[in-house]
Amino acid sequence: MPDEDQEPGQEQDQEQRETMGEADRRRRRAQFLRELNEAKALRERVQPRRARAARMRQQMRMRTFRW
Repeated sequence: MPDEDQEPGQEQDQEQRETMGEADRRRRRAQFLRELNEAKALRERVQPRRARAARMRQQMRMRTFRW
């Protein structure tokens, strides 16, 4: 039940701002994840031995993980 001092238009504006905020957050998160993957790929090219060891450790963690 909306507050008596709020008009119906104000409620829609607030909902629209929340939706825009959510879309902006998703856009920023997607950008961050793209940059993170790019940085990981760059690290693998620059330090292949260390990256290979890290991949092996990750695989070992996944093999020993129990559900």
